[in-house]
Amino acid sequence: MNAHFLSSKEKKELFTQLNEQFGINEIASLLLETGKEKIRAFSGALSKEELLDLAQLVNIEIIGLYIVRKEHDIRLSFDATQLLNKQLKKNIVDITDEQLALWIRGHDLETAGPRGTVIIRHGSDFFGCGKSTGERIINHVPKERRIRK
Repeated sequence: MNAHFLSSKEKKELFTQLNEQFGINEIASLLLETGKEKIRAFSGALSKEELLDLAQLVNIEIIGLYIVRKEHDIRLSFDATQLLNKQLKKNIVDITDEQLALWIRGHDLETAGPRGTVIIRHGSDFFGCGKSTGERIINHVPKERRIRK
């Protein structure tokens, strides 16, 4: 297993950023960092020590749910916007029905919003993250999650 469990200092730094950017205060899981600065959350019954022992016996490719990518700022995964939806309070852009039809097909949106990473919301549903230039939001929804027609 090519992963690094976050130390308490690293978790504190991550939650400081998550709180500043999105209003997230906690994630009730073990957090580990895998390649390309991706943070994954594991909420299974195994402890950190048990996972490390298991990794010595068998080849573990991946563990946990991908939730955050650390870039120059924090970008939540599509799944994280669903999992943490009750905590999301900041940098949310509400979109119309017409904009939603474009967004879920992978198009960027010509709409004003705060600069940086934003979360897209339609009604009470969240539809992933995008990068806002202030006038345009670039779609970061994975291709496999988009509607093709």
